[in-house]
Amino acid sequence: TCFTGRILAVCSNAPGYVLNISTGLAIAGVIVIARSIRLITKFQAASEIPAHFIERNVSLRGKVHSITEKGLEVEHVPIYLPVLSPLLSRVKGVSKSPLLVHLAGVELTPEGRVWLQKNLAPAQTVWLKLISREDDMLHCLVSQSRGSVLSQCLNEEVLRLGLARTTPVTGVLPDSRLYWRLHKRLHRAEVKAERKGRGLWKEDSLWERVSKAVSNNTLFRLMRRIFKRLD
Repeated sequence: TCFTGRILAVCSNAPGYVLNISTGLAIAGVIVIARSIRLITKFQAASEIPAHFIERNVSLRGKVHSITEKGLEVEHVPIYLPVLSPLLSRVKGVSKSPLLVHLAGVELTPEGRVWLQKNLAPAQTVWLKLISREDDMLHCLVSQSRGSVLSQCLNEEVLRLGLARTTPVTGVLPDSRLYWRLHKRLHRAEVKAERKGRGLWKEDSLWERVSKAVSNNTLFRLMRRIFKRLD
């Protein structure tokens, strides 16, 4: 950055043709720098994301495309820089290929998938905190904005509503600090659902329990068969 600034400072006192060449070189240098640190790169597959992004649990911004049985399809939205981003998009020909995202440490129920479909409208912005990568799948903590300051972690929310169960965090060593920090966080949300009897933890009412007990009783089933034959 300092080097580019010096170039621009020198060029300000140079003739027009020198200024154009120097400015072009300066912009090219900035593009190389920006691309090298992946500030404005649009990731279209899990394999394109640098390993150190995963290791540092970097957060990426994206737009929801759809929710499938495999997970969330999210289009990565990179950082936008007014001059550089349009230039790179022309050179590279950016498409809208989405990333496949799984809620880390969570096993959704069918009701949980429906809940996500209702609460994540197409093109809604989400944040993906990278946890691990497995083939073409990213395991992430997925958050959506709730107002200008607050955000909601969807991994925790589906657990808190009883719409999912906790599972081992894929791709993270069980004895690592990250694993136990995530496990503790997600388990706490699951326990809340269990205590309040939400979703899959919901208990049957007394009448429902009695009805099931009677219908499963051998004598009751035998009598029902006899009455059917008499009819």
